[in-house]
Amino acid sequence: MSRFFIDTPLSTELVGQTITLSDTIYHHWCKVLRAKMHDTATLFDGTGGEYAVELISIDKKSAQAIIHAYDPVNRTPPFAASIGLVMSRGDRVDYAIQKACEMGVHQIQLLTSERCQAHLKYERDFKKIEHWQGVAIAACEQCGLNIIPKIIPPVALETWVADCTDHLKLVLALSDGKPSFKSPLPDTIALLIGAEGGLSPTEIDFATEHGFVSWTIGERVLRTETAPVVALTALHMIHELG
Repeated sequence: MSRFFIDTPLSTELVGQTITLSDTIYHHWCKVLRAKMHDTATLFDGTGGEYAVELISIDKKSAQAIIHAYDPVNRTPPFAASIGLVMSRGDRVDYAIQKACEMGVHQIQLLTSERCQAHLKYERDFKKIEHWQGVAIAACEQCGLNIIPKIIPPVALETWVADCTDHLKLVLALSDGKPSFKSPLPDTIALLIGAEGGLSPTEIDFATEHGFVSWTIGERVLRTETAPVVALTALHMIHELG
């Protein structure tokens, strides 16, 4: 069944009522997917739960649907994993955000660092935040999450590390030691991930001084866009096997 994010607050009081679909949903559902009268879909507003709806009216520029039922399901992981992600060039950030959202990330804080080669300097650059939030929304539409992870504008790596209060703090960095964490995982987890140049030794030392544990997943060096999904998958496996 098709799933669509609607940028309008929904509530259980709307069950049984008719709503006008947003232009985005109308275009995607009725024009691209060629929906017909009485087709059904799922709507969610990003705050939790989802709504079963049925198309009851379609015209050249708009469509209406009736809300049949509310389901409080959210499909969120049992732990809230936040990622501090140093920005990269190209579409690497898009991929990292998309896959992290599919794996149920709680939020993504964008970071600048010593080796960061991507910066938001001008007003037009900050439109990327809106774009990346759209990537997160699209990922949630696809994977079934009903609470949308927030993509937070960049801050300096040192600022995020120093302010981090999550119960388990992990920095993805090469290390000879084994991480000391195991199941059951705590409620909140932070993951620090560098850009394509990696984190500098100084930044890794700064993170460990602030309670971060170096975590090397396997013997291979992961790309910055691969690391989030591998790390989140590993945490899910640790939770399931524990």
